[in-house]
Amino acid sequence: MSRIAKKPVLVPKGVEVSLEGKKLSVKGAKGNLSQSIPDAVEVQLGDGVINVRYRQDAKQAKAMAGTLRALINNMVAGVHQGFEKKLVLQGVGYRAQAQGKQLTLTLGFSHPIVYEVPPGITIETPSQTEIIVKGADKQQVGQVAADIRAYRPPEPYKGKGVRYADEYVVKKEAKKK
Repeated sequence: MSRIAKKPVLVPKGVEVSLEGKKLSVKGAKGNLSQSIPDAVEVQLGDGVINVRYRQDAKQAKAMAGTLRALINNMVAGVHQGFEKKLVLQGVGYRAQAQGKQLTLTLGFSHPIVYEVPPGITIETPSQTEIIVKGADKQQVGQVAADIRAYRPPEPYKGKGVRYADEYVVKKEAKKK
């Protein structure tokens, strides 16, 4: 069996987990998330514990059990604590401003970029050069942060652009004559 799938998922207080057919739903203070369960995997709900087992002895079923256990763990953590990604704008005149469900970015183009924030995600701008993306769904938080970073990824010569707060950009040396 997958070593990850063997470990049970602990459900903290304040989080409700329900299993209806092939759909697992997790409800908590930060939101509601649901995940469909493949046929090769079986989910058992206990008292404050979720166990994942595979039904077939195939390599694919074992891998799916480990993946599903990790997804369920992220769902439980997301509705209980939430996830966040921090982005930093590096460059002269690069600014960000959150207004309701829109994020306005000034990234050196001839026009400002207006990013529509998807439901389930909140974006904060504590300063003009910092963006904090928060939400309950880990995958969605990461995707929104990647979408914002893709507008102007850090370039290797001066390091200008949108980068993750913990990202290190290796700078290249300028071309010599």
